[in-house]
Amino acid sequence: MDFLDALLVLGAAMIPIGELRFSIPYGIVGLEASWPSVLVISIVGNMLPPMILLPLLNRIAMLLNRFPNPLARLLNWRVRHLQSTYGGRFSRWGAPILVLLVAIPLPFTGAWTGTLVAWIFQIRFRVAIPLIATGVIIAGLMVTVITIGGQELGGNVLEYP
Repeated sequence: MDFLDALLVLGAAMIPIGELRFSIPYGIVGLEASWPSVLVISIVGNMLPPMILLPLLNRIAMLLNRFPNPLARLLNWRVRHLQSTYGGRFSRWGAPILVLLVAIPLPFTGAWTGTLVAWIFQIRFRVAIPLIATGVIIAGLMVTVITIGGQELGGNVLEYP
């Protein structure tokens, strides 16, 4: 895998919609790169946004709340609603739920969603990052196994009929 391919896989893993679900098949099937290098680069790329966003989300919320505006009211309402609705369940199951939420390779799950959940339920950075990383590693391994298994069965996940 050359440097440009590594950057493409890294960038694909950082995108909120695709994350590992896109970067790993793209690297293994589309770029024909070795799965261990694609897996490591995808995990690193998928962990960069949480490490940057988690500390910034409180600052962004404080900045929004400095001035009266509809966006701040909407954000505060939504956070309070989620905390009151799911706070009890989350405090009971906290760590495993966050890991599971990040680990399941389905739409609207992953590191970005895990970062928002950690912020909403006020999980400290030192606690949230290892939980999110555990989920990312599990998801990365699952997607890699599925991608390699699909190739072994003769299918190409990037080709349309």
